Amino acid sequence: MAIDTEAVKKHVRGLLIALGEDPDRPGLKDTPGRVAGMYEEVFEGINYTNHEIAQMFSAVFEEEKLNDPQSSDMVFVKGIEIFSFCEHHMALMYDMEVSVAYIPKGRIIGLSKIGRIADMVSKRLQLQERIGCDIAEIIEEVTGSSDVAVMIEGSHSCMGARGIKKPSARTYTQTLRGRFRSEPDLLQRLKS
Repeated sequence: MAIDTEAVKKHVRGLLIALGEDPDRPGLKDTPGRVAGMYEEVFEGINYTNHEIAQMFSAVFEEEKLNDPQSSDMVFVKGIEIFSFCEHHMALMYDMEVSVAYIPKGRIIGLSKIGRIADMVSKRLQLQERIGCDIAEIIEEVTGSSDVAVMIEGSHSCMGARGIKKPSARTYTQTLRGRFRSEPDLLQRLKS
């Protein structure tokens, strides 16, 4: 389902009026259209299920040397920068950094696809905790590996710019699947 940009324009105009602004003044006249265009971009991921995202980025490379069930060889990508919007306040979650690890089961995904998956998942109204779960679910589907770890660190404007106003607070989440959950030494390798 595509984002209804006409409805967004109408409601942004109404929001400006509700805030006591004049939506026809020069600085705001084009704001509803700009916001609708921005929402189309930053909420693109709303248009896709996790399965559809997995299908988009499903190109894998077969690698038999990485098919040993006892192996602890892993792929680990750190420093994937994303942003998202908190579904509770529609406030920006920013300065987010994602790390993704998986233990290959004979299939490896192109490294850029891991970044693209993280990016697309973040383009939804989200919770940081769910972003990690969504990324892990998609990586599992694409690679066939149930051994996946996703760690995210981020700042939340719903906590930093309003309410308690703690702008330097950072939130850390981790999603652990398979051996990353059952074998703590694997997780420790990621942190060293």
